[in-house]
Amino acid sequence: MTSPEPRHAEWMGLALAEAHRALATEDVPIGAVVVGPDGSVLGSGRNEREALGDPTAHAEMVAIREAAARLRERRASAGLHDDGWRLADCTLVVTLEPCAMCAGAVVLARIPRVVFGAWDEKAGAAGSVFDILRERRLNHWVEVYAGVREQECGALLREFFAGHRATEA
Repeated sequence: MTSPEPRHAEWMGLALAEAHRALATEDVPIGAVVVGPDGSVLGSGRNEREALGDPTAHAEMVAIREAAARLRERRASAGLHDDGWRLADCTLVVTLEPCAMCAGAVVLARIPRVVFGAWDEKAGAAGSVFDILRERRLNHWVEVYAGVREQECGALLREFFAGHRATEA
């Protein structure tokens, strides 16, 4: 793990805002942003599995798709016609440690840095259960900054699940 930078906490605030928006659709409150090399947000997302009925609509996947589309648009308007799916020099910021699917998408998108808040001891794939982001047998490795605003990110999830357990009882 690498030590976080001050701007990571600021970016995590943007991801937390997305996570809060997920509550409106009763999705698990996880938010993500993809930040470009200039510090601008290229993509943002929140869990939308319940809203869309899509098991792949994790916050990271939504943000990565939006960032890739935005980069394609920028490159096309600049007269460049490459594929635009490589998110080199970008940073993914997410409130919860990515799962195996999202970590795989990070590797395939060539995102060099991931910043996350809370650890996911049940399904995390950035160092807790698996470590896909730094798996040496893969063709791309990711720098990981863990625990950024961890208490805030974890509290949001704990409150959400406590509320769901109370209504189920």
